[in-house]
Amino acid sequence: QVQLVESGGGLVRPGGSLRLSCVASGFTFSTHAMSWHRQVPGKEREGVASISQGNGFPYYADSVKGRFAISRDSAKTTVYLQMNNLKSEDTGVYYCAGTEAIAIGTMGVPWTYWGQGTQVTISS
Repeated sequence: QVQLVESGGGLVRPGGSLRLSCVASGFTFSTHAMSWHRQVPGKEREGVASISQGNGFPYYADSVKGRFAISRDSAKTTVYLQMNNLKSEDTGVYYCAGTEAIAIGTMGVPWTYWGQGTQVTISS
């Protein structure tokens, strides 16, 4: 059974940091690209960052470039999203996703597996 379990969300002041984690199970982690997406009520889900299988090439949406960093640990079958200098517009539910499709320098691939999400709220 495939599972993606996110954790690490919470309430942070603007300018603060959070690190999200997503533990994957039930599929071959090393052959899957992984990604983070976010959604706020009333808006479409937005791709935030992806990391390819193999060499782990990262890709970032312009809105988070220079502030967020995605990484993966194959031994722990976990993907991380380090979020720094957080802004109010980063608020949302953050979802982890995975796909066997080759995702190098893009998030425009069909993401097969999804987690349940973790809430991130940036507020003073």
